[in-house]
Amino acid sequence: MNDRIAEFQKVSEHISGISPDIIKLPRRATAGSAGYDIFAPSDIELAPMQTIVIATGLRCRIDDGWMLMIVPRSGLGFRYRLSLDNTVGIIDSDYYYSDNEGHIMIKMTNCTNEGKTLCIKAGTAFAQGIFIPYGLTIDDDAKGIRNGGFGSTT
Repeated sequence: MNDRIAEFQKVSEHISGISPDIIKLPRRATAGSAGYDIFAPSDIELAPMQTIVIATGLRCRIDDGWMLMIVPRSGLGFRYRLSLDNTVGIIDSDYYYSDNEGHIMIKMTNCTNEGKTLCIKAGTAFAQGIFIPYGLTIDDDAKGIRNGGFGSTT
């Protein structure tokens, strides 16, 4: 069984608007970590109940039959109630081929009920990606072609 099913890459600077030199590719912190840490490309400050869309400068080539699930780092969720606006991000394998090079964008809200402002320095892990296999139904006949992210297939 091949356990190397994906590859993180940087998107073009003209797509991301971010210098490739400051983008850190995701990586696992320990050999037992399920998630690949995703690092902030710039300083982020989120006041209570404020929302931000973070252009990560990243894309991911993923083998068929796998997806990348994006979630906040658990410590940030615990301390700030930081949450993704779509509750959990799903990056499909065919998103890589979109016109935007499969640029991974993460929309988050600081849902604190304690009045805490969240400050994340550039280069600090703020989210994590976990690769998950998925199955298909016997009668699956999907033939659509993706071109874009958030809500692009409906």
